[in-house]
Amino acid sequence: MHRWRVTPRQARAIQERLRGLVRLEPLTAVATVVGLDCAFSADRVFAAAVVWDVKRCEVLEMRTHSRPLAFPYVPGLLSFREAPALLAVLRRVRTPVDALLCDGQGLAHPRRFGLACHLGVLLDAPAIGCAKSRLVGQGAEPGPQRGASTPLTLDSEQVGAVLRTRSGVKPLFVSPGHLCDIDDAVGLALRCGGGFRLPEPVRLADQAVAAFKQRRLAAERRRPASTIPAHQRP
Repeated sequence: MHRWRVTPRQARAIQERLRGLVRLEPLTAVATVVGLDCAFSADRVFAAAVVWDVKRCEVLEMRTHSRPLAFPYVPGLLSFREAPALLAVLRRVRTPVDALLCDGQGLAHPRRFGLACHLGVLLDAPAIGCAKSRLVGQGAEPGPQRGASTPLTLDSEQVGAVLRTRSGVKPLFVSPGHLCDIDDAVGLALRCGGGFRLPEPVRLADQAVAAFKQRRLAAERRRPASTIPAHQRP
């Protein structure tokens, strides 16, 4: 739908254009989800995808991918740093998945088009954002027990929920990205809980991408400098 090598101004215009394609609707039956997360070095982005069986609570597949980092850090434009790598790692996944769980925002975004919206629209797939920190909006602290939630609002419109996924720990900021509504986004985040703050497929993707990044960087340090492409050298 668009190029990735764009300026921040062009990226914002793309978000404004594509956000009209976001559809919020009840989530259909979900048997498998894929948890997604990225990590960064000075010049590379690393991505991981973990496919999770929701009923059996087990990993079905895990994939990783790395590519040169091509977009600067700009608040509100995270998807332009992460999405190319996430789309590439998703192309390696062989297990059919029913929904995407992203470590990032969905509607809870300055232009209501966070990472989960971007991936959901491009793939025409249900997508949910599960963020550890608030980017925009207002929401009261939920009750202390797992499952407690309060509305997350932006300009008087609900864009997500502040959700307690584990009793006594900080809440998550859950927002739908595409082909899902707020209630079902909250419900799926809870169904995928594994006793930790993050939904288990996202937590495992976070661990997988951190380990993958460490292995790749360690391998590069062991290689003679003459064999490392110039754009990958420290």
